[in-house]
Amino acid sequence: MRSRQIFLVCGLVTAFAICLSLFGGSLVTRADDPKVLTAEQVAEGVIAIAGNGFGRVSLNQIRRNGVERGRLTRILQDGRSEEARYELRFVRGDKSEKDKVRLDNKSPQAEYSLIYGEGRIFGIINGSPFIPRAETSADFISQQAHSIDALLRYKENESKLSSAGKDKHQGVDVYVVDLIDKATRKTRYFISARSYKVLWLEYEETPPGAAVAVKYTKRFYDYRIAQGTQVPYRTVLLEDGRQVLETRILTVTYGVRMEDSLFRNPEAASSAENP
Repeated sequence: MRSRQIFLVCGLVTAFAICLSLFGGSLVTRADDPKVLTAEQVAEGVIAIAGNGFGRVSLNQIRRNGVERGRLTRILQDGRSEEARYELRFVRGDKSEKDKVRLDNKSPQAEYSLIYGEGRIFGIINGSPFIPRAETSADFISQQAHSIDALLRYKENESKLSSAGKDKHQGVDVYVVDLIDKATRKTRYFISARSYKVLWLEYEETPPGAAVAVKYTKRFYDYRIAQGTQVPYRTVLLEDGRQVLETRILTVTYGVRMEDSLFRNPEAASSAENP
């Protein structure tokens, strides 16, 4: 108990020191307004808080791999909802493009897996691989690209940040930060000026086969501490202002050892075993 208290105190002290160094001693960074934080300063504040005071060092050590299990509620065009369970497993590389991600979905309608690795996406159903539809692959990539993790890993992913200033939404002061990744995908983050947690993000994408871009909003709720890192346990996705998906995390565990076979195409694995 005492060691846990010491750990928490050290985390708070570290968080204070980080914030002081970021925001107290280096505010004079823009000639037009020395009181305005740069996008990088805001992002580093988010990273410090996400690591519960230990920032990037803690995130890189703890979240190198993990398993997340939860529940999805998808709202259909006719207003009906579909429930599904999911299991997300991942192994992180030096950059997001080198990550390995496996998403297992189970619903009354279907049970399948989507896997990303080595820059490719494929699916597995009943033990056999398949090529996902274009919109399914695009949605899978979008969920990874437009995420809190994309901001937390902006340096290693070589993404560019820019500040869109400070704003007030429903009485809450927020910093607005734009991120453009190497694939030129843009995400706008709205970050609490008080807690440095990402409250929501916005982006636009044109679905495959469509001619008009769709505006997406992803809102984050119920932040909790998971193995010393801050995680939003509830996420709501809106499409042109209409809620289309709600994700609720039930459990998340980091530092789980996983076999490479989980992320391997069954046909490729079979060919390797039987040349």
